[in-house]
Amino acid sequence: MVHADASNFSEGVSKEQAYTHILLQAEGLFHDQRNWVCNLANSASLLWHAYKSLPSPSNQVNWAGFYVLDHKAAKPKPQLILGPFQGKVACQTIAFGRGVCGTAAESQITQLVPDVEQFPGHIPCDADSKSEIVVPIVVGGEGEARKLVAIIDIDCADLNGFDEVDKEYLEKLADLLAKSCDW
Repeated sequence: MVHADASNFSEGVSKEQAYTHILLQAEGLFHDQRNWVCNLANSASLLWHAYKSLPSPSNQVNWAGFYVLDHKAAKPKPQLILGPFQGKVACQTIAFGRGVCGTAAESQITQLVPDVEQFPGHIPCDADSKSEIVVPIVVGGEGEARKLVAIIDIDCADLNGFDEVDKEYLEKLADLLAKSCDW
């Protein structure tokens, strides 16, 4: 049974331990639940509470959530639309190729940005955000065309808020979400 304690994180855990907890809790929450809205909402909560339990810069995360492929957008101009998140209100749509999120969506490659002001075309949804990591969620492979379905977007109020550990574990979460949801 789903329980709010899933988003409790002990103080003093390492970033690796927090991410391992996220992945284990996510697997449990996704069991017999394939609805992407539900799974993204619970994942946003897990991420938010994990970051807030960690030391700086992780505890300076000011937005954690998702954008999903907008199926109503015109075919030649794909875009993302805001999905479940924790943090301040956010940009509602983002065109592929625009900003950090749109670049990750178009390229299907994780974008680890230590200083968003140095990223060409950065979209300043929140002026407090100084660094960002965006991880594509892609379905398909092994003989199937790879298709982007969503992205994980995490913003931090500190410069250099993310590193290779974040990238590794968020890519694992993206893979889990790709396999665990009916997109």
